[in-house]
Formats: sequence, structure tokens, C-alpha cells
Amino acid sequence: MSGDAKALDVTIMGRVYRVSCAPNEEKDLLAAVDYVDKRMSEIREGGKTVAVERLAVMTALNIAHELLTNKGTKVDTADLRRKISAMKTSISEALADTQDKLFR
Repeated sequence: MSGDAKALDVTIMGRVYRVSCAPNEEKDLLAAVDYVDKRMSEIREGGKTVAVERLAVMTALNIAHELLTNKGTKVDTADLRRKISAMKTSISEALADTQDKLFR
């Protein structure tokens, strides 16, 4: 664990695991833990799988399948940021025009 990493205790399927992450990634890690815990619970409820190891493998396969089948719908974050920036500029300009008209 590097000097900047933070150790967190997380719970998945009632078991506590200590993991490390960068402080700015804690929110994403906790979201991932929540997602995995929910998926494992769904898979356990939907079948006869009780062994945690088998349940973890089945969950990992399901999540990998989701990731791979959504590969074609990958978001271009750079393009998304450019569009958001353009929208911010448009909104700022519209608000400035409106304020000028209101306070004349």
C-alpha cells in the first residue's frame, strides 16, 4: 500500500475485507462494493449456490459479461466533457443576456 493509499474495511455478503485505495477513489470503491454485494445477493437468491467462492466466481462472470457486452456503447469522456463545456458556455451566455435585459 503506497503512502497515499487509504485502508478501508468493506463488507460483501456479510464478510469484512480490508482493501486499499487512493483517497480520491473511495467513493467509487464503495459504489463498486455495493454493486458487487447486490449482484452476489441477487445471484444467491436466484439459484441454489451457497458456497461463497462459487458465488463470487458466478458474480465475476456475470459482471464481466455485462462489461463486455456494453463495450460497444462505451462513452467517449473527452467528447462528453467538450459537450458539457459547450452547454455551460451557452447557458452562461443566455443568462448574461437575460440579466442584461432584466436590469436595464
